Amino acid sequence: MAAARQEAELVMFGALDTLFASTNVKPRDVGILVSFNLSGMGCSAGVIAIDLAKDMLQVYRNNYAVVFSTENMTQNWYSGTEKSMLISNCLFRLGGSAVLLSNKSGDRGQSKYKLIHVVRTHCGANDKAFKCVYQEEENVGKIGVSLSKDLMAIAGNALKTNITTLGSLVLPISEQILFFVTLVAKKLFNAKIKPYVPDFKLAFEHFCIHAGGRGVIDELEKNMQLSPLHVEASRMTLHRFGNTSSSSIWYELAYMEAKGRMHKGDRIWQIAFGSGFKCNSAVWLALKNVKPSCSNPWEDCIHEYPVKLNL
Repeated sequence: MAAARQEAELVMFGALDTLFASTNVKPRDVGILVSFNLSGMGCSAGVIAIDLAKDMLQVYRNNYAVVFSTENMTQNWYSGTEKSMLISNCLFRLGGSAVLLSNKSGDRGQSKYKLIHVVRTHCGANDKAFKCVYQEEENVGKIGVSLSKDLMAIAGNALKTNITTLGSLVLPISEQILFFVTLVAKKLFNAKIKPYVPDFKLAFEHFCIHAGGRGVIDELEKNMQLSPLHVEASRMTLHRFGNTSSSSIWYELAYMEAKGRMHKGDRIWQIAFGSGFKCNSAVWLALKNVKPSCSNPWEDCIHEYPVKLNL
């Protein structure tokens, strides 16, 4: 526990000190503190926390909120021999991010992004979904997180539910009509009709797909017909930092900023998956041509990326 706390302080204080220094906001100016633990929400906790902060800012006007996301390796390291539990040791890495949210009208000119939508999907009522990423004791009493073989299928179903709601908010009306007509035809006439996959490239310029593993990124790239450029930030984040849990989508956003790709009016889709099972989406609008933040995590290596991966 002492080592886990030391690790948490290392990441937490480092990220928050940098955030306050780069925004000229003092800790005492932050009016909203989320004082209960969201860590059980897994890798999608970051978007859940953003949604909670958004709700709080709608109630408490003229305020700041800080969302901090991290992965604690010391507390969750598995020291046993069960293969299904060893996978997490290979994927997860130490990391963290701190995000400052404001509802002050005077901050609009210096803000980088505007939060447009948050859509959350929870599949915990399904037993297979609930246990596909599950912390438990194995035979000799060591605690670890087991990953089910059904994980990718369950993640796919959660994503379908999530984008059905999100699509109605962000897609052009032509795409919504095609999706709806195909859905009705499939239910009424022929169950074998292949469902229409909306072209989300018409709604977003940038995609931040949770770097949960190569399989997750591969499946989304294939099923959503994305280009290698659309998933580059996710692949490079996984390559450079590993799976940093709920903070991974912010490393990906930082990658795009470091590459100079974020322009005024660009729309960003953050997609996070987590235990439970959950799929959560956040949609942002760039308010300016965004430059890298102070101490961007890519600043010492962005010139080396993208690297060629053996896929």
